[in-house]
Amino acid sequence: MKRRDTGIQGEKIARDFLKKRGYHILETNYRCPRGEIDIIARHKDYLAFIEVRTKRSLDFGSPEESITRVKKERLKMTALQYRQSHCNLPPLWRIDIVAIELDEKGKPSRIELIDNAVGED
Repeated sequence: MKRRDTGIQGEKIARDFLKKRGYHILETNYRCPRGEIDIIARHKDYLAFIEVRTKRSLDFGSPEESITRVKKERLKMTALQYRQSHCNLPPLWRIDIVAIELDEKGKPSRIELIDNAVGED
């Protein structure tokens, strides 16, 4: 399976996972000149910007460890751009990560939601 296919599979798993936890998905794969956000959702009083990381092997670290400082900065800038260009959004917002590990059959062996994973560094 190609890397992009793994990413697409992970995003579908993440959407289903989040919906079961009360997230209302507003948009997926939001793109602007500053970057891309996999999932944008409302959760309780928050607007959640969600980065999905899916891995089939831990040879190069866990899914959440693959998010670089540059990626975190891009996520923040993209979230701010989204907030500036959309109306009627909750005033509270955060950037979450959904980390997914797949087994050799392509089934999730671990799904973890990390709330507010990208904060002010």
